[in-house]
Amino acid sequence: MQFLQHGGLTLAYRLDGRVDGPPIIFVNSLGSDYRIWDAVTVHLADDYYCIRYDKRGHGLSDSPPAPYRIDEHSADLAGLLDALDVPQAVVIGISVGGLIAMDFTLRHTQRVSALVLCDTVARLGTAELWQTRIDDLRERGVATMASEILPRWFAPGFAEAHPAEYHGYLNMLARMPLEGYIGTCAALRDADLRESVPGITARTLVLCGAQDEATPPDEVQTVADAIPQARFELIEGAGHLPCIEAPEAFSQAIAGFLQGDRHEQA
Repeated sequence: MQFLQHGGLTLAYRLDGRVDGPPIIFVNSLGSDYRIWDAVTVHLADDYYCIRYDKRGHGLSDSPPAPYRIDEHSADLAGLLDALDVPQAVVIGISVGGLIAMDFTLRHTQRVSALVLCDTVARLGTAELWQTRIDDLRERGVATMASEILPRWFAPGFAEAHPAEYHGYLNMLARMPLEGYIGTCAALRDADLRESVPGITARTLVLCGAQDEATPPDEVQTVADAIPQARFELIEGAGHLPCIEAPEAFSQAIAGFLQGDRHEQA
């Protein structure tokens, strides 16, 4: 684990894999930290330079006062890549991380060698839904609500099959900073990229857990349909976070896509 400062904000990050390999940067979901990608980087580190970080308000990064905006998250991503002297990378984002990845790609087209969007949509929920979540969090706190939120992360049956892992991720969510969680809920409340997404020109893979109840596959499919160079794939046996539930299949889908990208460029 390492730390850097960008615009007065301290970000926690981790580097794995081949320093001379093609860079990949991973952007996390709401209420998680960069450890959700642990099993994915194991599969990709032999061939790629894997960059993970805790977005503002999450993990060990700073939690400035809410609200946040999606473009602030995008600026943090750009600042991290600048600090690491990475001019271009594959950008992989899941859930709100996918929204951040889309926004970053639209703002910094030349910096994205390929785009992978996971279990995300261009408009995630409604303003009313997120404002209600914010109000509830202010009243009850993250730890109190964590047991209500966490089931939407996984496919039905995950908690029973993997009780220790489920409880560990409950701890991860419950210990998220209140301001950071609320700040990113506000970013989701205000973000709507539906009109902008067709302007993405990067070669794109859209993935979705087949049992995702938070962003169902038919909704995620609309993202692939909207992006000119996108293709869509389901990850069987997974819910909203296939990087945790099905890391091998998830990683194979990404590696196959990126290897195809490299062959087409050759």
